[in-house]
Amino acid sequence: MARHAPPPFALTAPVASIRHYSGEHAAHAHDHAQILYALEGRMELEVNGRAAFVDAACGMVVPAGVEHGFLASPGARLLVIDAPHDRSGVDKLRRFAVPAALRTPQSGGDAGDHLSGLLGAPRVLVRRDLDLEHVREQVLRSLHENWNTRRMAALVHLSAQRFHLRWLELTAKTPQQWLRDLRLDAAEVALARGDSLETTALRYGYRSASALAFALRRDRKIGARDLRRRD
Repeated sequence: MARHAPPPFALTAPVASIRHYSGEHAAHAHDHAQILYALEGRMELEVNGRAAFVDAACGMVVPAGVEHGFLASPGARLLVIDAPHDRSGVDKLRRFAVPAALRTPQSGGDAGDHLSGLLGAPRVLVRRDLDLEHVREQVLRSLHENWNTRRMAALVHLSAQRFHLRWLELTAKTPQQWLRDLRLDAAEVALARGDSLETTALRYGYRSASALAFALRRDRKIGARDLRRRD
């Protein structure tokens, strides 16, 4: 699938492209349908005057002639399929669950097959938005603190259960798996620059140096000494 490929002037077959967006775009309409979902980030939309959004788990069909504007998070990357308005299944506004197999499309894929996979995906009811980057920023500010799932859920005004399900849907990781990876990523960088194991452990939420060393061996298959920068 080509990057930034503009749709043909008169579509006779589906055209898929991966597009980068950032910021706001005024309401507009096309003479073809658009099917879209996020590969990275998310996009808030106003479709026929109603608020909506797309992310990595929820996509949307916008029929031809339907006005829509959008506000994309910085660095948002979307898969967009422009489809002829007479193509079966693209004549009604609807949201769909993005199949896991289509969340990492490869270039050169067949747009018609991709579209068929999306149009055959289950419809979804409106889901609560979840700002992944906001959660990440807040957690990174205090990685040493106790970040249970309930506390993370409160950042986006969701119950712990709903937050857990949405986080897993969007990232393919539970909140605690994601947190563990975030802490270990930060710890690896700190140890590589020469910080002590004890200081690093306390800074990034581990009770002791031995707890961090164990986590590195278990999850990353590496020892703390191996990470330290060698002159």
